[in-house]
Amino acid sequence: MTQSTSPLTAELPPSSPLQPVNKVALDADSRRSRLREFQSHLLERMQAARSGSEAQESQLGLLIGSSRWLLNLQEAGEIVAVDQISRVPLTHDWYLGLSNVRGTLISVIDFARFQGQGLTQIDKECRIVAFAPTFSFNSGLLVSRVMGLRNVAQMTLQAPDPLDQTGARRYLDSDSQVWTELSMAQILHDPRFLQVGL
Repeated sequence: MTQSTSPLTAELPPSSPLQPVNKVALDADSRRSRLREFQSHLLERMQAARSGSEAQESQLGLLIGSSRWLLNLQEAGEIVAVDQISRVPLTHDWYLGLSNVRGTLISVIDFARFQGQGLTQIDKECRIVAFAPTFSFNSGLLVSRVMGLRNVAQMTLQAPDPLDQTGARRYLDSDSQVWTELSMAQILHDPRFLQVGL
């Protein structure tokens, strides 16, 4: 007995115009694949900048008040948008209060004000840059804007400022903008930073 093939179950040749092709699904798969590749490449760059050979060259650019700063990625913790900050009475005006960052209360410091500049106007560009977990210090700096990774190898190291007691290095970029290194470790050793009360 010969088994007959039903026209409904017969396989169409690949060249047949009746072969079903779901172009939308193929396009979506292609986009997902490209997105995965992009995310993977970005993650590799960030990890290399945090712990590899780029650690000293790639630093996070921050705008704090009217000044540009460079932060070593190994000293930075989470970077979050500014949410509700609960004020604490009888504290300096640069101590903004407490904020909940993923279930952890951190103190928020207006670093521009701490440096003697005016109070930072909080807007959608502002961010809180938390101290890295290695410091075991639940605090973060309010910054006006995060400006992405900056390569100090492409900048010119400036002569030390004799009036600056911190010894922070300063760099000049190709747009003649001055960038100052920001050390979270050094901030923690400043006695003023630890005395938030009036």
